Amino acid sequence: MKLFLKGERCYTDKCGYERRSYPPGQHGQNRRRKRSDYGEQLREKQKVKRIYGIAEKQFRGYYHKALRMPGVTGNTLIQLLERRLDNVVYRMGFASDHAEARQLVRHGHFTINGKKVNIPSYLVRPRDVVQVKELSQKIARINEALAAVDRRGVPGWIQLDKENFRGAIAQLPSREDVTLPIREQLIIELYSK
Repeated sequence: MKLFLKGERCYTDKCGYERRSYPPGQHGQNRRRKRSDYGEQLREKQKVKRIYGIAEKQFRGYYHKALRMPGVTGNTLIQLLERRLDNVVYRMGFASDHAEARQLVRHGHFTINGKKVNIPSYLVRPRDVVQVKELSQKIARINEALAAVDRRGVPGWIQLDKENFRGAIAQLPSREDVTLPIREQLIIELYSK
């Protein structure tokens, strides 16, 4: 499945998944056996972990946090993952992929409500304003990613001000706002065993 892990390359003809839709190696084109239910659930969890760039222990923590919160656990889990600062920076278009967004946050290029935050797992709240620091607005990678944001689009729960290098969280993300092909019910079933 195409996960858009390579940033801009995934939107061009050079995307590896577009060139070859089968696994690498000598036996990649051979038919494989049908996966078990557990295999499907594990595959879905691994896919979501790779999309958001999260380790197993941290992902399990998000699951337990979503389990304790009111509402549907699967939707709450996706909402928590979407609210991470590195993901918000990526969704606003300040970075071309999640890994780059994580690195930019770690290096302290962003402020939230005027305060420097360099923790990628920081959970943003509604009405938070994420802004690129003044000295960091000249960084070529941020400007290139911001120029390509129109092709990728900005979710409805984020308000973006490209000229001022600023974005605001209008509301909490709902499940309908997340267009990624995620079947969160399989993840919940895996962890509830």
